[in-house]
Amino acid sequence: MNTREQVLELQQRIGESIIGQEDVISKILTGLLTDGNILLEGLPGLAKTRAVKALASNLDCKLSRIQFTPDLLPSDVTGTEVYQPQSEEKFIFQQGPIFSNLVLADEINRAPAKVQSALLEAMEERQVSVAGKTHKMEPLFMVLATQNPIEQEGTYPLPEAQLDRFVMKVEITYPDHDSEIKIIRLVREESKAKPETKPAFPQSLIFDARKEINEVKVNDAAEKYIADIISATRYPGQFSKELEKWISYGASPRGSISLDKCSRVAAWLAGRDYVTADDIRASVHDVLRHRLILSYEANVAGMNADKVIDELLKTVAVA
Repeated sequence: MNTREQVLELQQRIGESIIGQEDVISKILTGLLTDGNILLEGLPGLAKTRAVKALASNLDCKLSRIQFTPDLLPSDVTGTEVYQPQSEEKFIFQQGPIFSNLVLADEINRAPAKVQSALLEAMEERQVSVAGKTHKMEPLFMVLATQNPIEQEGTYPLPEAQLDRFVMKVEITYPDHDSEIKIIRLVREESKAKPETKPAFPQSLIFDARKEINEVKVNDAAEKYIADIISATRYPGQFSKELEKWISYGASPRGSISLDKCSRVAAWLAGRDYVTADDIRASVHDVLRHRLILSYEANVAGMNADKVIDELLKTVAVA
């Protein structure tokens, strides 16, 4: 199998243990292939943790899970210096759970700002600083943060600057009726006997895929379409009176970079070496929904980010 076929096989394997969430699996893989971080938002019990564990079990990599709580300290995430009287250096750095390939940051908005900022450095700089020393992360590194959309008591909402660090925000919804029945049967069978495990794919598969994705072509028309979409979030009055009423602040250049990366992954997974407008439209909701700051008028009108993006796509012409 070539690189793309192996990635699709990896996606299929994950899908065997996660029923009814094919789109979520695809978005998680997209985040990994873009070398980005993912924010997963959904109600408890919708297989967020299970999806990440399935990815880790089918890819030869380490997984750590951090349960974020209000009493968590930055050192609980990054690690700390430990005094060793028998050692010549006296202080030895003991790595925290952030030093892994896949890091599941569960309910990230329950941790205070200091802990979130410690995670932010690891996400953006791929390093942590402890006691004046810098410690590098693994070459394959990805943070998958989760948050509950309805339980906001005792939480610390993520600031816009940190939200911008996530390449995508993926919303997880309930599975359909037929998928619900398959889930019941799957868990019942798993309780009887563990399914046979296949050999995990090596980490080199992801790095090889990234090299091929970097070669996917984005022509001038596709680049203009991406730029026009981002421009419409910043200067909505130039595109539509409705957009001007609904959008207070638009996407930063990270939005256009992320949209370019995710569009190239979508094209590559579809077996093409060039990006189309459909690839861009398929990625735009996940890339922009956490980057738009909506106005009071939008909230009164019952408009959420996805509805605003729908209107934006109707307004912005394909180049």
